[in-house]
Parts: sequence; structure tokens; C-alpha cells
Amino acid sequence: MTEPLVVGVDGSEASLQAVDWAAAEALRHDAPLHLLHAAAGEHAASDVIRTASERAAASAPGVRLSSEVVHEDAVTALTGGHGGVLALVVGARGLGDDLPGMLLGSVGLAVAARADCPVVVVRGSAEHRAGRYGCVVVGVGEAEDGDSDSAVRFAFREARARGCRLLAVHAWNPRLAGAPAPEVPPWYAMEAHRRPPAQVLEDALRRPLEQYPGQEVSRLVVDGPARRALLEAAAQADLLVVGAHRRTSLPGLQLGLINHALLHHAPCPVAVVPQE
Repeated sequence: MTEPLVVGVDGSEASLQAVDWAAAEALRHDAPLHLLHAAAGEHAASDVIRTASERAAASAPGVRLSSEVVHEDAVTALTGGHGGVLALVVGARGLGDDLPGMLLGSVGLAVAARADCPVVVVRGSAEHRAGRYGCVVVGVGEAEDGDSDSAVRFAFREARARGCRLLAVHAWNPRLAGAPAPEVPPWYAMEAHRRPPAQVLEDALRRPLEQYPGQEVSRLVVDGPARRALLEAAAQADLLVVGAHRRTSLPGLQLGLINHALLHHAPCPVAVVPQE
């Protein structure tokens, strides 16, 4: 695989944790690792890149490294002109994210919302970041057959590269399915009536299973809110993968309330994958 993995670095500990994660990820996929720093001043740029490069080389010897310093804001630098990348990787917090109680930095949230490629926000404990649970979790929604393919395929690829199991989670609420409008979107009750929840999950897994034969996959159908189901599943996961639909009138993605909650509260790294 020749697509590079791009990681944003700013000298913060969170960004160095993202470098550790991205370096290991690059080795797993035999991909080059590109360090990108949006410099606020000339004097600090070389130190930030040098520290990040040394960290990557130490944590993942043999990783193919390149680096770049750009003089623009971090979000623009990360989301502009990076077509054909394996993923963008950012830390959960940056140097400028010093507001009390902030759970996810402004750069990480903005990159996840504006990028047109998968974005991984590296968060959680060292155990979760180091891949000690042997599990990738992917959230599967109620959408039509194949509509969740991008996120599910990404999750399959991650599980295969890590040699671990995949847990596919579909959460639904039968109380909503029977509720009268306008308490619930009209498609929800129609979809639940047409396809049982277990079938929604099987439909989403069918094509990826053909592409990744032999991959160990566990299925979990949960009666309850998706946010809670995914956070609980992520407690024993190395990576949580979710999809996000592209906006129709503006560049970027519609993250939605569930993805916002996961990006702020997940106990492990979170990958947000644009849905095709």
C-alpha cells in the first residue's frame, strides 16, 4: 500500500501519542508516515518536527518517515490537498486546547468534520492506544443495504491488519419504531418493519465478508441508544469505527449527535469514515 498516513503534530503530548499510534498503524499497513506541522512561528517548527520524528522512529523502527511544515492554520493544513491518504491522524487535545473540561480539542473536531478521508482521533488510555484488547468495533446504522460499506470495510481492513476480531454493533430502539410521528423520523419505523435489526447487520457485513474471507466477526444487536451501545463496546476495544455522511451543500461531513458523543467520550481511538 503506497497511500501515506498523515499525522498532525504540534508538540503537545496528545499529538505525540497520535504519532505513536500512527507509526504503529503505518507499519501494520506497510504505509509511509507523513508528519505535518502547522507552524505558528519559524523558531519552533524544527523542534516540533524533530521531536515527532524521533518519537516515531523510536516507537516503530523501520517506519518510512517524511515531514512537512506549513504556515497556515492546522485545520486547513490537515484537510487541504491530502487526497489519496490512508487516513488523517490527530491527537485528542492540542497546545491551544486549554479550556477547563474540554474533552476533544477544537482542531480534532474540526478535522473530523471537514476531511474527505478517514480521520482517526487518538484518545483513551495507553492500553487502548497500544492495541491490547485485540478487538475493533464498528457501528452499523439502519441505512439501506451497502450504505454503511465504507466504515465497515475500513473496520474489516483494520481488524485484518491487526490480526484481531471485529465486533459489529447495531443499536435500535423498538419503542421508537412504533412511535407516531413526529417523535421519530418516518424512515425509522418503515425500516424496522421491512428489515429486522439482525438483518440490517447481516446486510452491512455481507460484501465485506466476501472481501475478507475468514475474518472473525462477532455481531451485537442492542435494544437501546447507539451512543451507549458503542461506548460500552469500545470499553474493550482498540479502535472504534463509525461512518459519517457527506454534506450535500457544503464540504465535509455531517457528524451528528452520536459521532460527537463518541469523539468526546470514547475510551479508545475513534475513526470517522466518510460514507460513499
